[in-house]
Amino acid sequence: MTIDLHDYIASIPDFPEAGITFRDITPLLEDAKALSTATHVLAEYAKKQGATVVVAPESRGFLLGTPIAIELGIGFVPARKPGKLPRKTISESYTLEYGTATLEINEDAIKPGDKVVIVDDLLATGGTIAATNKLVERLGGQVVGLGFLIELTELKGRDVLQGYDIHALMEYEGE
Repeated sequence: MTIDLHDYIASIPDFPEAGITFRDITPLLEDAKALSTATHVLAEYAKKQGATVVVAPESRGFLLGTPIAIELGIGFVPARKPGKLPRKTISESYTLEYGTATLEINEDAIKPGDKVVIVDDLLATGGTIAATNKLVERLGGQVVGLGFLIELTELKGRDVLQGYDIHALMEYEGE
C-alpha cells in the first residue's frame, strides 16, 4: 500500500496572518508510518546523491536530518541560530521579509571534500537554505543536493537556489 504524504499535512488558512495558508507538518510527524516514509524517501535521495554528511537548519530540519543520517550511517551537522553552539563557529546572515537572520555551524563540522545533502521541512523563499549552502561551501564541502518535505512553489525558492539539485516530496501553490 502506498502512502500519500499530502494526507498528513494540515492546511491552516490565515495563519500566521490573513491571506497565508500555513502548511503544518505536525500530523506527519505524529504518524510513525508517514514520518518513516518521508525520511526514508529523503534518505534514498541523499544516498543517490552520494552524501557523506547531512546538514539541516534549525529547527524543523533537525527532525528530518537526524533520522536520515542515522539511516545512511553518516554524520549530521546542525545549522543553528547564533549563540547555540559552544565551539568556534562560522556564520552567515541572510535576508528575511522583515529583517535579517543568521545561521552558524561549527567551523570543524564540514571537511573539505564532504558531499553534503541539506535537508529541511520547507522550501519557501530559499534564503535559509542559500545561507546554509554558503556555510558548507566556505568550509570546503560540496552541496550535492537539497531535500525538502514541502516546496511552496509560488514563493520561487528554486530561483534563489539555481544550480543545486532540489528534491521536494510535495509541492503546494498559493490558494
